[in-house]
Amino acid sequence: MDTWRVTAFWDEEAKIWVAESDEVPGLATEAPTLETLVEKLKIMIPELLDLNGVVYEGDEVRFEVASRITGHGTTARRLAVANYHVAAQRDPPRA
Repeated sequence: MDTWRVTAFWDEEAKIWVAESDEVPGLATEAPTLETLVEKLKIMIPELLDLNGVVYEGDEVRFEVASRITGHGTTARRLAVANYHVAAQRDPPRA
């Protein structure tokens, strides 16, 4: 897969950003800001892919975060999409 897709949304009740993905096995995390959430994702996504034995090409993991805020009690929403690249921290092959 070239780019892994992640959805982030603002949980108004808990006052946190939540990220999840159908493409990255086991991904579910939260953070107080979107910036902090992205920093967590830069670490978690490569780790989860490796732990789940997901094969990907190259030394980079590319992911896209689609973030949304849905207004409390309204249908208003703001959607933003950002792309990120992070160097994969793969373990060296074992002899």
